[in-house]
Amino acid sequence: MSKKGILLVNLGTPDSPATADVRKYLDQFLMDERVIDIPKLNRTLLVKGIIVPFRSPKTAKLYKEIWNENGSPLLFYSRLQAKMLQERLGEDYHVELAMRYQSPSIASALANLKAGLVESIQVIPMFPQYASASTGSVMQLVMELVSKWQTVPPISFVNSFHDNELMIKVFAENAKKHHVENYDHVLFSFHGLPERQLLKCDHTGSYCLKSADCCQTLNDTNKFCYSAQGHDTARLIAKELNLSRDQYTVCFQSRLGKEPWVQPYTTDVLKKLAGEGKKRLLVFSPAFVADCLETLYEITVEYHEEFKALGGEHVQLVESLNDSPVFIEALAGMVK
Repeated sequence: MSKKGILLVNLGTPDSPATADVRKYLDQFLMDERVIDIPKLNRTLLVKGIIVPFRSPKTAKLYKEIWNENGSPLLFYSRLQAKMLQERLGEDYHVELAMRYQSPSIASALANLKAGLVESIQVIPMFPQYASASTGSVMQLVMELVSKWQTVPPISFVNSFHDNELMIKVFAENAKKHHVENYDHVLFSFHGLPERQLLKCDHTGSYCLKSADCCQTLNDTNKFCYSAQGHDTARLIAKELNLSRDQYTVCFQSRLGKEPWVQPYTTDVLKKLAGEGKKRLLVFSPAFVADCLETLYEITVEYHEEFKALGGEHVQLVESLNDSPVFIEALAGMVK
């Protein structure tokens, strides 16, 4: 009996923390036209001539800090999620895992599904909030690859799952383990994007320019906006934890370059909260479904040290979804 194919796709990770492997990863990642969305010649000069040569050794050192006996935490948890989902769905399904950048590749995962003679393929980009640079990039590459097949099975995509009830529940339960009431403030720190990418996703051409708080409420006009979906994720988790609006802040991390990115920046929020006398912060990173460099190092180490230098005491990361059986139920629900 033919099976239904499920393709889980996460962002990617270097094959090792060695500088050469980090260089390969950054080169593929940053040369994506949806990640750095500028003309190809300019992108090539910027990425291959400046960013990758100078950034690779520094980034390799950071990866060495989070690498463990299981290798890359992102790849480890991603493989575990795929394995758990396969077990949950059973023999009627064929689950494959891919990374948008590096290994295992989307091309190899699609080839495995094709060889398995699946009757259909459902693609689930493992990014709760839609962004052109993440979900959009996965969709584009899948369609480009499959378009070359002589027979194309029915293919569907999960656009986003920013408001998935089970996902919200897992994040909230993970926070409760740290006793939310013992913290002065809660941060929802999402991965940043250049402002221009949000403006490009505004199909009206004017909505994003109307007000500074256009992302605060999700509606039919901004329903595919990364920032608006992020604010909605934060609102739902806060509601699950009975947090009032003044008890939490939505912010954005991992800025690259000097041009305007989505604000407020996490570093600026840390300074503001320290100035208000806040000492202990609980930090979510709900743009990720598995702990990775941005959570295990950027938040746990860099932001913790930065906050302490500003007079704070502690920054506590809320663990990601990782190997949560409840999150696997969420994925199974998307499939069925």
